Amino acid sequence: MSRAWSICARTMVALGILTLLAACGGGGMHDLEQYVKMVKAKKPGRIEPLPELKQVETFAYVANNRRNPFIPTQAVESDEIIQQGSGLAPDPNRRKEELEQFPLDSIRMVGTVDLSETVWGLVKTKDQTIYRIKVGNYMGLNHGQITNISEDKIELTEIIPKKPGGFKERQASVSLSE
Repeated sequence: MSRAWSICARTMVALGILTLLAACGGGGMHDLEQYVKMVKAKKPGRIEPLPELKQVETFAYVANNRRNPFIPTQAVESDEIIQQGSGLAPDPNRRKEELEQFPLDSIRMVGTVDLSETVWGLVKTKDQTIYRIKVGNYMGLNHGQITNISEDKIELTEIIPKKPGGFKERQASVSLSE
C-alpha cells in the first residue's frame, strides 16, 4: 500500500505545481499597458533651437613694407650665415641608416673586428642590439658620418643646424665602454 500512497502523493504535488503555474500566466500585463498609454499621452518637450553662428571677419595678410616675422631682428655676423649653394647641408635624398634613429649618447661601442683589411666597429643600442659599422656609415640624430674607427673609439663628423640659419660641422666620438 505504501507504493500506491507514494504514487498518489507525487500526483498531488504535480497537480499543485501545475495549479500555481496556471495562476501565474494570467493577464498581468494590464499595469504595463496602462503605463505605456500614460507615457504616450504626454506632450513632447520643446527642443531649444541651435544658436546662430557669428560671422568671422576674414583677414588677408599683405606684407608690403613690413618685416618678415621669420627673420630675426638682431644683426647677425656674416660668417654665421651660410649662403645657399655653399654645399654644407645634409643630403635630403640619402636613405637613412638604422643607427640614425638613436641619439649618440644612447649608443655604446663594445669592440672592433678586423675582417679582410676592413676595420668594423661594434656598437650596442639601448635595446641591446649589436650593430657592425665601418668608415662611411652614418649614426646619430645629426647626420653623423663615421670618419675613423680605432681600438678605443669611433670618430664621426656631424652636420648640425646653427642659428639663425645654415649648417656647420661638429666632431663627435663614441668611446669604448667597459
